[in-house]
Amino acid sequence: MPPDSASPPTEPRRRNAVATRQAILASARKAFARSGYDGAGVREIAAGAGVTAMLVNRYFGSKERLFAEVAADAMRDPVILSPENLAAPDFAAALSRAVVAVTAPGATPLDGFLILLHSSSSPKAAEIGREWIGRGHQSTLESAVTGPLAAERAGVFLALVAGLQVMRQMVEIPALAGADPEQLERLLTPLVRMLVGGKPMAGSEPPPHRPGD
Repeated sequence: MPPDSASPPTEPRRRNAVATRQAILASARKAFARSGYDGAGVREIAAGAGVTAMLVNRYFGSKERLFAEVAADAMRDPVILSPENLAAPDFAAALSRAVVAVTAPGATPLDGFLILLHSSSSPKAAEIGREWIGRGHQSTLESAVTGPLAAERAGVFLALVAGLQVMRQMVEIPALAGADPEQLERLLTPLVRMLVGGKPMAGSEPPPHRPGD
């Protein structure tokens, strides 16, 4: 029996819908990282994805919902709080090493950081950011921290990372931007260990300070 020529090509349409959605998300991620929630327009995002503003609204409903999707997507694959770093024998040292690498002067800041930084003046964007930080990085680190005040310690760690991103990578103050990365790691590791725990490995702690050093 010959195939029904009137049957709709559902699979290609489904693939096209997925590709269109991903193109919109990728364009929105770039726009929000560059200009923040208030500065990025739906028409700009649509143009970057090669679609119309009407189609963006059809897929996501509103700019607010699109921002929430982008925030979730930006936190989906953590770089510092990766499973490998959290599973490391000395995960405080692994986190410190990752922080120094991520905040290197001249390196492109992480999208998630730029999105939240450039959107912080928007109450709605800040609300969405708080929700997704809570579900993502905050929750991940709280689960890895042992002992009392796990939520507060995880929050202080996230603030420490954000501060280094601003002062070392964006403002580039000489004391941090010009510092030797290995020395920064050795300074950070005891601080991170105090916050998140973890047993030091031999040789991972900085040498004791001696008078005259």
